[in-house]
Amino acid sequence: MLLMTPEDRLKEIGFTLPATPQPVALYLPSQRVGNLIFTSGQLPLQEGKLSYTGKVGESISLSIAQSQAKICCLNALASLLLHTDSLDKISKIVKLGVYVASHFSFTEQHLVANGASELLVHTFGEKGKHARFAIGVSSLPLDAVVELELVAEVKD
Repeated sequence: MLLMTPEDRLKEIGFTLPATPQPVALYLPSQRVGNLIFTSGQLPLQEGKLSYTGKVGESISLSIAQSQAKICCLNALASLLLHTDSLDKISKIVKLGVYVASHFSFTEQHLVANGASELLVHTFGEKGKHARFAIGVSSLPLDAVVELELVAEVKD
């Protein structure tokens, strides 16, 4: 029996890894230090563009925000590949940080973050379970709905 790779598990639910998004300012998409890879904040860019802008709880629904978190997560996974040749070499997703552009009354940032968390657990199984924070903010770069960063452990 052949084991499914993380990329196979993504395809199983209709996703493929994009090319690593280009930074929108002066920074690296990710940085490796020892056996850890830290991603920069990843926006839900697809082919260099945002599909949605605005604030969750105002002009953006929870379900759209969750889908935007998944796109951010795919971009973060793509940026890991700048430091390893396969997602199979990721031994653990250590931490996920999610920033949600929120209306002042919106308090379900943790549910927005679940979009990315569920994707990571589906993709990596037990290795995808992680520590996490989800924070509401007044605005994000380019008026994005969500921004996400992650830390992954890699094995060589």
